[in-house]
Amino acid sequence: MGAFIGFLSIFIILICAVFLLINMKKRKGKKKLLLWLCVGLGLFVVASAITPAQIPSNENYIVTKPEPDETPVEPTEAPPGDTKDKEAETTIVKLPVYETLEETSTIITVKATVTRVIDGDTIEVMLDDGTEERVRLIGIDTPESTTRHEPYGLEASNFTKEKLHGEVVYLETDVTNRDRFERLLRYVWLDYPSEISEQEIRVKMFNAVLVLTGYAQVATYPPNIKYADYFARFQNEARESNSGLWGIIPAEPVAETETEFVGSAAGNKYHYPDCRWAQRISARNLIIFSSTADARNAGYEPCETCSPP
Repeated sequence: MGAFIGFLSIFIILICAVFLLINMKKRKGKKKLLLWLCVGLGLFVVASAITPAQIPSNENYIVTKPEPDETPVEPTEAPPGDTKDKEAETTIVKLPVYETLEETSTIITVKATVTRVIDGDTIEVMLDDGTEERVRLIGIDTPESTTRHEPYGLEASNFTKEKLHGEVVYLETDVTNRDRFERLLRYVWLDYPSEISEQEIRVKMFNAVLVLTGYAQVATYPPNIKYADYFARFQNEARESNSGLWGIIPAEPVAETETEFVGSAAGNKYHYPDCRWAQRISARNLIIFSSTADARNAGYEPCETCSPP
């Protein structure tokens, strides 16, 4: 309707405009023509007001629909007595499955070759890129066998050499990358584990093997505690079975005998009488102690050469 009125008003305006121009040339009356011209303009205004705005046809418009609710809907059962095919009516919604560490059983390791064994818990390796690194095994501590010798230290060192020297291993990092001596802190796997389980740790992780066989004790330093619970359990097993260092019989303390010791009035050491330093003490400076307790009470210390008790 609005379009029809608009066309009609334009037609009237054009006719009135033509006649108005003709009458202006002939100098005739123009009142009626002006009246019709005003009527045409009025109709045009009315038509414009009631005609809805048109969308240009050459523009692209995208009509979007609201996304369906993605919240999984539990399948509903048909009401009792319904004879319809339930399988056809029931919609099965599969919920997403998120893998956990236990399910994936994946760890990140770096492959390396053991080139040297320093002692029971320290080795040197060569990485695939040719880099050489010193590695300290995490979570354990073997007896010393380098700067000082502790019981079962040599045995632990020899065991590590036998098992690791020249072998390919897989190094796993915990939280801390290096210690204060710039050694890499790692768990050393003899073979890549197929899963993270106690059985795999027992057989394939060399840190755990050292504890189980009694060559090492547990030494936990947070935050590197990934396998601390396993190591504690393995140590209890080794202790109960007297494995390795747990089977060492402690030496009986040596009873102090009534032996004379000598010292010098000009020094602060006491010696066995046959010590070479004791034989250099002059007669006027010679002091005789009936026991080590007498020597210590007098402020004397044991000689480092003859090492009296």
